[in-house]
Amino acid sequence: MAEPVVVRVELTASFLDRLAAIESFLMEADAGAAYDRLLEELRATVIPNLRRFPRIGRRYLDQPPQSAEGLAQLAALPAGAAERLREYLHGDYLILYTVARPGHLVQLLSIWHHRELSFQFTRFWAGPTGPQEG
Repeated sequence: MAEPVVVRVELTASFLDRLAAIESFLMEADAGAAYDRLLEELRATVIPNLRRFPRIGRRYLDQPPQSAEGLAQLAALPAGAAERLREYLHGDYLILYTVARPGHLVQLLSIWHHRELSFQFTRFWAGPTGPQEG
């Protein structure tokens, strides 16, 4: 059985921006230790897994966006780029990455905490007691 190829994993500026947003999100929730755990898991598990098995995540286009905006963004990518997008679910986090150069480079593009992806339900109600009768 052949050994898996070890590739370089690169953190993009957008990924680092998202890490900063997650840090703020977790600090506001008084969960700073969770951010420290995330950083440790990225170093100890996620990055090593992607170095050895760059296609470990599912193809992003297996569940393509359904919105016109999302489809337009995919269409604007360079030829073949959308096919290289992958999602990696790790604990409470969804990581978007690309196998930029198969066998050589994986780029981490974005990361989201699952609770950041939820609806802001408070915007749907006019007051603290719920929807207003009309």
